[in-house]
Amino acid sequence: MDFQISGLPLAEFQPLFTHTDAALAERGVLRRVADKCPGFPCRVSLLDAEPDERVLLLNYEHLSVASPYRSRHAIYVRENAVEAHLAVNEVPQLLTTRLLSLRAFDNAGMMRAADVVQGRDIVPVIEGMLEDAEVAYLHVHNAKPGCFAARVDRA
Repeated sequence: MDFQISGLPLAEFQPLFTHTDAALAERGVLRRVADKCPGFPCRVSLLDAEPDERVLLLNYEHLSVASPYRSRHAIYVRENAVEAHLAVNEVPQLLTTRLLSLRAFDNAGMMRAADVVQGRDIVPVIEGMLEDAEVAYLHVHNAKPGCFAARVDRA
């Protein structure tokens, strides 16, 4: 089963980088400087920020569905992010090096399946979840902090 992993669109976040720290704080957004790698995973580029790279830490609604599973959580976005454009069946290193939680959703935003897997073992879990014809898409989360990492669709 072919799949496509995608990050978030840059356009949603790009205007925030022009704001002052005070203006960001009014919106509940914090500007940070990465002090280690890995540790600041960008949800747009699907790359970890390098040390001394500026990022925004903000709350983002990654599952805006009319169901009990509607969800938002903290994410990082690199100031110099470029949208990820991954090949079909490509898994970015950002995911392969982490413990992940995968959640499968149907078109009504209801969870159909969930699993936890080491990132290096993600492909068979993705393929297995997508075999269910009722599954519309998957969300990948970093399992320990629980934050959204990426979306997976059938290719």
